[in-house]
Amino acid sequence: MRLRSVAAVAVALVLVAVGSVGSVVEREHARRPIVQPPRVCGSTAPGPTSAPTGAVVVDPEVTGDVIAKTEANPPGTIFWFAPGVHKLGGGADAQIVPRDGDVYVGAPGAVLDGQRQNSFAFTQRAKGVVVSYLEIRNFAAPRNTGVVNRDSGDSWSIEHNTIHDNNGAALMAGARQETRGNCLRDNGQYGMNAYQEGDGITGLIFEGNEVTGNNTDDWERRIPECGCSGGVKFWAVNGADVRNNWIHDNRGPGLWADTNNNDFLIEKNLIERNDGPAIWYEISYNATIRGNVILENAIEYGREFQRDEDPFPVGAIYLSEAGGEPRIPARTGKIDVYENLLERNWSGITAWEDAGRFCNSPSSTTEDCTLVVGRAAAVECVPPAIASEPLYSDCRWKTENVDIHDNVFRHDRSFLGESTDAFAGRMALISNAGTEPAWSPYMGDVIQRKITLGQNVVWRDNVYYGQWSFTLFDMGRTFGWDGWRALPYAQDVGSSYVG
Repeated sequence: MRLRSVAAVAVALVLVAVGSVGSVVEREHARRPIVQPPRVCGSTAPGPTSAPTGAVVVDPEVTGDVIAKTEANPPGTIFWFAPGVHKLGGGADAQIVPRDGDVYVGAPGAVLDGQRQNSFAFTQRAKGVVVSYLEIRNFAAPRNTGVVNRDSGDSWSIEHNTIHDNNGAALMAGARQETRGNCLRDNGQYGMNAYQEGDGITGLIFEGNEVTGNNTDDWERRIPECGCSGGVKFWAVNGADVRNNWIHDNRGPGLWADTNNNDFLIEKNLIERNDGPAIWYEISYNATIRGNVILENAIEYGREFQRDEDPFPVGAIYLSEAGGEPRIPARTGKIDVYENLLERNWSGITAWEDAGRFCNSPSSTTEDCTLVVGRAAAVECVPPAIASEPLYSDCRWKTENVDIHDNVFRHDRSFLGESTDAFAGRMALISNAGTEPAWSPYMGDVIQRKITLGQNVVWRDNVYYGQWSFTLFDMGRTFGWDGWRALPYAQDVGSSYVG
């Protein structure tokens, strides 16, 4: 869905907040994240040069050899792709259907080529499958599907592959999937699409990957507001560790968690030059976002909004109806954003809540309900019951219990250009007025008042460089540093602002 309608410090710093220049610089360096992103594309770890003991050798000279040998062998077989270009056969439905525990490993130079004919490489719901050390290319997966683990089988390990120039997503994800050390580049839709029908995915690990150049088919332009683009997309994932990845130059957001995700740890990633937000956490719960370096993101989205004269503050981190909820089990009961470096992005962090985003509303994007209410009880979120507690609170996705602290924010006006002054370089804590449906109990400025003053969304103990402005309550109210910190908002207690 569409967003709502390290450089060195100069010697002469102008301190506009409490403390000395020296103390501010010391605070910055004390909390500057140390990130060593993997440069996987072009240097993916090589596979074994000879067949592992007991492995079945897959011959590149025999079209469909891996399909036939998978069918002929028992679960848990190791298949070694010899060097060369492997083909599955003609037609969209030629595909590998693993059995439980099957292992597919490539020799150096082993390529699995879909020839722009085959839709998928690895499909069905076998458990514990391993796919490693392969180059996988030229598959024609439809939108919202993926080439590897097409059917989101559980407990797969996908490691040290280069998966590129496919339609759809490079891969899907199932529960307890571990995706490590892969180059996911130049695919038509996503690098990874973490979606599984039913109750959703648990225990996901996404670590040490390079995700770049994805959404080559530019789906948001082809289907406006489809919410179907970017580097990695997560849907209803309960428990995910996303760490030490390099996510860059994707058309759309970098990381996008959309609809009833919970318990995310997003740490020590380098996220840069994505067209949309570096991190978009939407109608989801309980996350720790720490130690990331976030550079030059959301500039393309920001310029689009500027061209449309839409004043919405496009953030590098975008929290949309996402908050902490202690009643939902997780490693934290809040959205905890700390010790990140955000530099030269279109803007900083936007915390937004749509007053029309509640169960059974016209603008709700899911057939489910909030995780607090649950799917079975969603029918209760209608009048007159929704106008009274606890449903009045629990039927709504909320931006609440957010703690943004100990981060370094740098905005470079010269990098973006003077013409961006009214649109870029902002922090935001805002909502819109409730207008529909007629039975909504959240009409008028109810949610604007709640998110701004009543839902525990706090900035504190941060360091700012450059020229920032701060949007509060609604898109028409922008303040300077003093107004942001003054009552009744009282944001950024303990923070420092350096010009």
